[in-house]
Amino acid sequence: MATFPSTTSASDVWSLKDNYKAEAGDNWPEMPYMTASGGTVTTDGDYKIHTFTTSGSFVISKLGTDPTYGDNVEYLVIAGGGSGGSARAGGGGAGGYRTSYGTSGGGASAESNLTVSAQSYAVTIGGGGASATGNKGNNGSDSSFSTVTATGGGGGDAEGAYTASSGGSGGGGASNAVTPRSGGAGTANQGYAGGSGGADGSSWSGSGGGGGGAGSVGQAAPAENQAGNGGNGVSSSITGTSVTRAGGGGGAVNAANNSPVAGSGGTGGGGAGSLGAAATSGTINTGGGGGGSGGNTGTNYASGSGGSGIVIIRYKYQ
Repeated sequence: MATFPSTTSASDVWSLKDNYKAEAGDNWPEMPYMTASGGTVTTDGDYKIHTFTTSGSFVISKLGTDPTYGDNVEYLVIAGGGSGGSARAGGGGAGGYRTSYGTSGGGASAESNLTVSAQSYAVTIGGGGASATGNKGNNGSDSSFSTVTATGGGGGDAEGAYTASSGGSGGGGASNAVTPRSGGAGTANQGYAGGSGGADGSSWSGSGGGGGGAGSVGQAAPAENQAGNGGNGVSSSITGTSVTRAGGGGGAVNAANNSPVAGSGGTGGGGAGSLGAAATSGTINTGGGGGGSGGNTGTNYASGSGGSGIVIIRYKYQ
């Protein structure tokens, strides 16, 4: 009869099953939990976590027999964040946030776990929206795993004939002449709207609203010389450690204004807005929105690009 070293764990025994099944015959029990590969694999107690920061495949080689945990996984799917606008602009909106672990973005209850089968599942990681100069921001790209898709964050507005874009979370608004413009809308159960811009007092004044985050709306610009902060992200302990992701980008303001104040990025990777300089980008693999950029008379600066997304998959393995 086959024997095992005294240091062999229960999970090692199950992984060696096929090597010894012929000797044990039909009395060898089936593995109660699934076996899978793909991404960067870590553990949290009795759970295995697969983290994808680039696109790839989650491959389930065998399902388990356990009636509760044998064929389902928990997930966190975050899309790429939008970039901020350029020219006294709004911040970029965070990438859409979908999860079955804990509380999802948009204030809704967590979604149901995903029932899976023994096959390969494509995992797509959305990129952040590209930086803009003298224009509105760009939307981030969607992230997906199986049937779960998170929507890319909306690009921030810029002063001129533009509008803030909607997305997983919406981009922040700007203003045109003396008329503040609204931020873009968020997607239900994925993120919040961006804040509106502040009214212009002259042709080179005005300030942008903060991009929306997965956890709260972007702040409206408090004044023509003060931009709005990005909305905050949402914390998750799906990996075993609490991490906040999907914060919105801060708005921008003209550096020539009296005592100008740019908006800060929302918690969870949102980039800060700027005055007379390039803005801060959203943090990679958080879905954070990029900051909007300010500018002096006749000069525009590059906005912050959006942060790329992430997909995390969790299941019981022992």
